[in-house]
Amino acid sequence: MKTLDQTLMALTLALTQVSRAYKAAADKMAGDYDLSQATAWPVVMIGRLGDGVRPGMVAEALGLEPSSVVRLIDQLVEAGLVKRSEDASDRRARTLHLTAEGRRRAAELEKALVAFRRTLFRGIARDDIDTCLAVLDSLGSAVRQYGDASANAGKP
Repeated sequence: MKTLDQTLMALTLALTQVSRAYKAAADKMAGDYDLSQATAWPVVMIGRLGDGVRPGMVAEALGLEPSSVVRLIDQLVEAGLVKRSEDASDRRARTLHLTAEGRRRAAELEKALVAFRRTLFRGIARDDIDTCLAVLDSLGSAVRQYGDASANAGKP
C-alpha cells in the first residue's frame, strides 16, 4: 500500500503529464482551423469573455504574460479576426472585439472543442467528472492560498 506522500506525488505528476498532453492535443486540433496554435486560444477566449474585454483579462484567462498576448493580438488584428477599440471609460486602455470572421472562427473552434472533450471523456462517469472537478477546484484554491501566503511571508 502506498503512503499518502507517494499517492500525492503520483497525483501531482499525473496532473502535470495530463495537462501537457491535453494542451498538446488541443493545440494540434486548433491548428486544423487555419490559425496557429498560439493565436487560436486568444480568439476562443475573446469569444468566451465577450466583446469589449481588455487584453490583460485575456492574458490572465490564458495564463500568459500580457506582453505575449499583445503580440498575438497584433497578429489577429492583422489577420482581420480582432479589432481594437478605445475603452470608453478609460481612453488609455484598449478593448478587444471579434470581427465577423473572428466570431465565425471562434464558433468553429468551440464546436470542435466540444467534440474533442466528449471524445476524451467518453467512458468516464459524469459523477467521476464532477468529483474530479471539485477536487481540482479545491486544489486550485489551496495553490492560490499557498502562493498568497508565500508572497506575503516576511511582510509586516
